[in-house]
Parts: sequence; structure tokens; C-alpha cells
Amino acid sequence: MAVSTRTLGRSGIEVSALGMGCWAIGGPWTEGVRPLGWGAVDDDESVRTVRRALDLGVTFFDTADTYGAGHGERILGRALAGRRDEAVIATKWGYTFDEGTRQVTGEDPSPGYLRRAVVASLRRLDTDRIDLYQLHLGDLPLPRAEALVGTLEDLVADGLVRAYGWSTDRADRAGAFAQVARHATAVQHGLSVLRDAPTLLVACDKHDLASVVRGPLAMGLLTGKYTPASTLPRDDVRGTAPNWLEWFRGGRPAPEWLRRVAAVRGALTADGRTLAQGALGWIWARSGRTVPVPGARTVAQMEENAAALRRGPLAPDQFAEVELRLAALRTAALRDADRPHWPMPPVPAARP
Repeated sequence: MAVSTRTLGRSGIEVSALGMGCWAIGGPWTEGVRPLGWGAVDDDESVRTVRRALDLGVTFFDTADTYGAGHGERILGRALAGRRDEAVIATKWGYTFDEGTRQVTGEDPSPGYLRRAVVASLRRLDTDRIDLYQLHLGDLPLPRAEALVGTLEDLVADGLVRAYGWSTDRADRAGAFAQVARHATAVQHGLSVLRDAPTLLVACDKHDLASVVRGPLAMGLLTGKYTPASTLPRDDVRGTAPNWLEWFRGGRPAPEWLRRVAAVRGALTADGRTLAQGALGWIWARSGRTVPVPGARTVAQMEENAAALRRGPLAPDQFAEVELRLAALRTAALRDADRPHWPMPPVPAARP
């Protein structure tokens, strides 16, 4: 059953059920000497990828001002030239950076910086409005996030922002923020068949928020192209694997996560989907509020992801089979608890 569109929470903004994540097309950027990008990219291919996405019915593009230290927004703006009204643009703010050196320099959650950041993003994106503006500081204390609501509402009133949200994996903060923020309409959070987020999905249901899903393909693990022998380059964030990145370790895919991919591969591809398409179908089946935003930096990647729209959510029996396999994996992990020679990350409990 095909799936084409979803609504961004209580905003009423309609988007394609699949978005395009634009982290990778930002190209290289760093924090100190540590890379935060996905390595070198071909800007012309990035532009072709965005335009191909539009041709295939993908209208939702998620970026951030800090991706490539501003470069990602510039490339997206270039790609959407002449087609802006076909697209829904989501971007983020909160980190400070130097465009000249492509370095992250810190963070600034102040209302003053928010006003400067939105103007700068509008300029780089070459647009007169941002459809979804997201706070990028996921661990910001709630009182400091709430202090931004007045400024965000002013930006909505001025027509610079249509709706806003928070990129955070903290369900309690996302819910509390939505209660006091009239035009809050989405929470961006991690979710994949490998790592569920039940409390965040409950918060989205409770507060009528869209679930913008980052990491739906586990940063590439769910494309099926990585093996235990795969090595990521040092200019790729996955090659250095900072502490917050769980899928890779020491420049290689983490073995425990590869085992989990192997456990669900057959169930996700049983009806002829590719592994990536099955993983996206699982997310749509998981909740009607989800809008996954897998990254793509080539036309071929975009075409494979977009083909998942025709397949739609996993059928109920296929979804149930995935759950059974995850349950079996959890049982095996418990059985081997006394032999911790391979650390097994926790498998989420049964879905509500």
C-alpha cells in the first residue's frame, strides 16, 4: 500500500511521507580536529539529488545551519531555485560556527542569537520563509527552551517561520515544550527498526506533533552495504565515531549492531523490498505520524529511498515478523548475559 503524504502535526502543513536529510550534502566541517561531516561531496551531484527528489514526489528537506557550517543551506537553496514553492524546508539553529573555517565554535540558545540565526538561514537558503524551524540543542534545559517561545511566536507572526519544533530525544522536554508553544508542531528524534523510541511517539500522539525521524537507516547500516570488514574514512564522522554515535566504533560498524541488522534483514526484505526500503516501511508502520528523513547525496540513493513510497508501510504480518525476530534476539541476549564477550545493546520492550 503506497504512502504519499503526511501532515506536520498541528500546523496543517502537508509534506511527503519521506523526506531528504541534508546533513551529508553540507560537506566537510569540524569541531576542532574532529570531522562532523560525511566527507567530501560533489555539490553538483547534491543539487541533482535534491531536484530528483522533487521529481519523485519528495517535498520535505531537512537541513541545519551548522551542516557544512552554512554550506548545506546554500546548496539546498541553490537546488530549489525556481522550485521553492514545491518544497517544505526544515532547518535548525542553536550551534555557533565559522563559515570561513567550517568550524563549530559553540552554542547559543539566546533569543538574540535566534533572531540573527533565522535571518542568516533565510539568506543562505535564498527564501523568504522557513517552513519548520527546529531548535538543534537537544539537551537544552526546558526553562531555556521555553524562554525562546516568545521570539519564535514573533517570527511566526512576521511570516519568517511557519512552524517550529525541537530536535531532541527527550520525550518529557518535547511534550512540555509543546504545551506552552502554540506553533510547536514537530519533534525530530532518532528512530529505526534497530532502536525504537516509544516514549517519543507517545508524546507525539498526546500533543499532536509530527515525528520527524532522523537516523532511519542507522547512518547507513540499514542499507546493507557494510560488513565487519568495512572501514570508514577518517574525514567521515562515522570514521571517528564520537561518543554520541552508537552505530560505529573505531572506524568500523559496531558488531552488535550488524548482528541486529542480520536478524531483521530477511523479514524486512521478504516482499521484495531492498533492506533500506524495508526499514523505511517499518517506520511508517510503526506510527502514522512519522516522516523519516534518510540522507542522500547521490541521485541513485535518492531513487532507492523514494521507491519506498510506492511500497508504503510494512504489512501487519511483516511488521509482526520483525517484532518476533527482535524478541528472539532479546531472549538470546538475556541467555548469554553471563558471557559478556560481545556487548548487546538493549532491545526495546514490546511496542505499546
